[in-house]
Amino acid sequence: MDQASETTTGPRIVVGGALIRDGRVLAARRSAPEAVAGRWEFPGGKAEPGETEAQALERELLEELGVRARALRRLPGAWAVRPGLELRFWAAELLSGEPRALEDHDELRWLGAAELDSVDWIEHDRDVLPHVAGLLADEHDAQSAR
Repeated sequence: MDQASETTTGPRIVVGGALIRDGRVLAARRSAPEAVAGRWEFPGGKAEPGETEAQALERELLEELGVRARALRRLPGAWAVRPGLELRFWAAELLSGEPRALEDHDELRWLGAAELDSVDWIEHDRDVLPHVAGLLADEHDAQSAR
């Protein structure tokens, strides 16, 4: 039941996407709510009832950034955002479009592995950075092998 968006007894799921392109990951600076405005995150949002986590991430990336993306795999870990709300991160690949800050963000940046610490991440997103660095290293190795 790993991909269920909601169960009668479990928390509502929020998905964040480590969107990878050319050995870099997309970071988005929050413009709202005030408590996190100016801090950086991996874009995403709440899964709707009946959606898998992958479907939710793909929909959210389209709504927030105007891009088509494919969710690839869930990254290790889960974080309680608040009671009844659990955050999970996914690796994703960009299929089409150029990301734009359409909702809840005022700036986007593509970061390489050495740049991950160059922005002020929201705590939960900072916790997943070691896994994202691993994704970027895997992407770099794959590009080098081509």
